[in-house]
Amino acid sequence: MAMAGVSATPTRRGLVCGGLALGLLARAGGVLAEPPGGDHVINVSNMSFGQIPSGLKVGDTVTWVNNDTVQHTITARDHSFDVRIAPGQSERMTLQKDGTFPFYCLYHSTMRGVLSVAK
Repeated sequence: MAMAGVSATPTRRGLVCGGLALGLLARAGGVLAEPPGGDHVINVSNMSFGQIPSGLKVGDTVTWVNNDTVQHTITARDHSFDVRIAPGQSERMTLQKDGTFPFYCLYHSTMRGVLSVAK
């Protein structure tokens, strides 16, 4: 589909599409928006939290997957988050601020971990 006033040659079309994409990414101040955050998965199984990813950043999404047969929580010691996941379910959370966040399961005191989130 050709745009009004633009030839439909492949080179020109690519330039137009690239320009439109950059235009969509631009903020009001003319600065490009940051790319969307990363997606990370943390599996909960055998009554423990799986490998906690390194390099977490504000805006990243963490999906907690409960592979156990009992309910768990991912509760921050500073109360900044409290995720509840039923057996066989998953829950997503977006990291809202930077810092170091120790967390635990309310129901199973030996289940502990730390999220380290950078700006």
